[in-house]
Amino acid sequence: MPYYVFKITQGPTAILKNLDLLDEFESYKEAKNFARDARAGQPADDDSQVKVMFADNRLQAEEQLMEKREEPILREWEK
Repeated sequence: MPYYVFKITQGPTAILKNLDLLDEFESYKEAKNFARDARAGQPADDDSQVKVMFADNRLQAEEQLMEKREEPILREWEK
C-alpha cells in the first residue's frame, strides 16, 4: 500500500478541509522525508498542515483525513 502526502488547509467551516495531494510514495521513509521538507519550506504565516497517510488508495486516504475524530479524554494525572 502506498503512502500519500497531503497539504491540508482549513475550509470555510470547521468541518470542511481542503486536501491537496502533494505526492505518493511506496516507502514510509521517503514519504516522511518529503513531508518534513515540505513543512520546513512553509512560510511562517502559513497555517496549513502536511500529513502522511497510509491507505489502499487515494480515496481511502482522503476519507480518513476527513473523518471527525473525538478528542481524547484527559485524566486528572495527565493534566
